Amino acid sequence: MKKTIATLLPLIAATLFIAGCSTYDKGPYRPQQSKTPAYENTDPVVLLDPGVQRSVTTTGIQARTLDDGRLEVIAQFRNRENRRIEVQANCVFKDLNGVSTGDETPFQALILTENATEQVRFVSMNNQAKRYTIRVRQAR
Repeated sequence: MKKTIATLLPLIAATLFIAGCSTYDKGPYRPQQSKTPAYENTDPVVLLDPGVQRSVTTTGIQARTLDDGRLEVIAQFRNRENRRIEVQANCVFKDLNGVSTGDETPFQALILTENATEQVRFVSMNNQAKRYTIRVRQAR
């Protein structure tokens, strides 16, 4: 009995040592590719939820620079369903390179009745904004 324990003890220790070494982290890794494209970098409007994607469409966007240099964006959203829905929209203002200027509007509630079109207006806080991304999500 003592002989069996004495022979198994080094075997158990070696197994634990090998198992411990196999979990060693071997260094830096490259970032994983996202399964969805980076729409917020390329598209002016991004729908954040599958329900919003099914229910809401954009019928027009107008952007203009105000007299003081700030960017004003007016977006028209249309309800594609025969029921009343509530969504939220915000705007992230960006510079010419597409980098956020730190100017992001709070989410605004938008109630869309059956097949209705409503407008939402966003104005940047400073004159650095040249591009934008409007994000729309389902109201909770």
